[in-house]
Amino acid sequence: MSFLRNPLLLLGINVSAIAGSTYLLRSHHIYNLEEHEARMDELEGTLRGHIGLIEEALDRLEGKGTEADRNKKMNEYYGKRGRDEKSNEIVLFHYPFSPFARKVIWYLTLRGIEYGQCIQPVYLPREDIDALGVKYRRIPIMSIGRDIYCDTRLILQKLEEKFPSGALGASQPDQKAVEKLLESWTIDGGIFVRAAQALPVEMPLLNDPKFTKDREDYTGRSWEKNNIIALRPEALTHIRDAFVFLETGLLADGRQWVLKTEKPSLADIEAVWPFHWLLELRGALPPSLVSKEKFPKVYAWIDRFSKAISIAKSSAPKPTTLKGAEAVKHIIEAEFSEKEGDIEASDPLGLKKGQNVESWPIDSGFTHHDRGKLVSLTSKEVVLASQSKVGGKDVRIHHPRWNFRTRAVNGSGAKL
Repeated sequence: MSFLRNPLLLLGINVSAIAGSTYLLRSHHIYNLEEHEARMDELEGTLRGHIGLIEEALDRLEGKGTEADRNKKMNEYYGKRGRDEKSNEIVLFHYPFSPFARKVIWYLTLRGIEYGQCIQPVYLPREDIDALGVKYRRIPIMSIGRDIYCDTRLILQKLEEKFPSGALGASQPDQKAVEKLLESWTIDGGIFVRAAQALPVEMPLLNDPKFTKDREDYTGRSWEKNNIIALRPEALTHIRDAFVFLETGLLADGRQWVLKTEKPSLADIEAVWPFHWLLELRGALPPSLVSKEKFPKVYAWIDRFSKAISIAKSSAPKPTTLKGAEAVKHIIEAEFSEKEGDIEASDPLGLKKGQNVESWPIDSGFTHHDRGKLVSLTSKEVVLASQSKVGGKDVRIHHPRWNFRTRAVNGSGAKL
């Protein structure tokens, strides 16, 4: 990632941890060097493209190679330029075994998209996210510049929009419908909730009081051991039914991938993630209920998906791991990655641009509300302008509309 290759930037970060005053003096100089590097990268790519044009013209004059050979050579020149320009400012805040974070990581891996990561604690507090002025408590969170995206569904949507060439999303209306229904089935349809209820009570985390208390805040229900034990049989029944649906319905005709594509698509990611997660948790699924013998097509599909991820990972850029202070510094010193949007006049909430509002999820993590001035409101997302706690810089927090609530508040935060 271009912003991580600069040795002076890394030096500035280390110095800042020792002497904040020195860091402030150096930050402007470092920023200028980064800007210079970015311009040089762009110039290099442009020159490479011009060289390709010149060589292609010479080959034509001298009768060298076939048309296919010349096209291949041009693609190599411009392809390398494209890879250079593809460097981006993505930072993903997550912890490695979060099933929701894995959806995003799988997507980035399959696409070969470069990104940085900032590993977070499994439970609150998450000081790095708090330093950005974000109250939203769920994982993952993705930043691109000073735009901060919350909720996996919005994150994947943004990645599809920002990297359209080679996107994994469906293009045909009927396939888009299947993709959307699978997204809703695994999240809103209760598959993930039942998967979480099926966790074996022997798991170390379920015996950690800090974790269970945190998850009570997250879900709004008891995580006492007796309650977990009582809910598990019912949860396993629902999970078995989901395996039956996949085996005898979606995958019954022997298709390799959900939409009969040549490789995994976004629809596969939307469908596979809770089942992939459960199969990796020792003791989560009793063999008498769910097994390879009972559901051979589902197990084969999950295995194919794992292998596809492994193959993609071998050639994808390795994520650069940032410490919290590094990630926060990078974000608050960046520019916004999106233009400021507008308010849809027909929106039923009747809110106005610049109005003080709060926004929060209503299915889980609902006690944590983000507040700020309304920047944009569409049918798909709400964008709030807030301030980072570190540096006091403006950031824009993006929430989806689905399963989120937005309402006006006055300057003191009281509801209107």
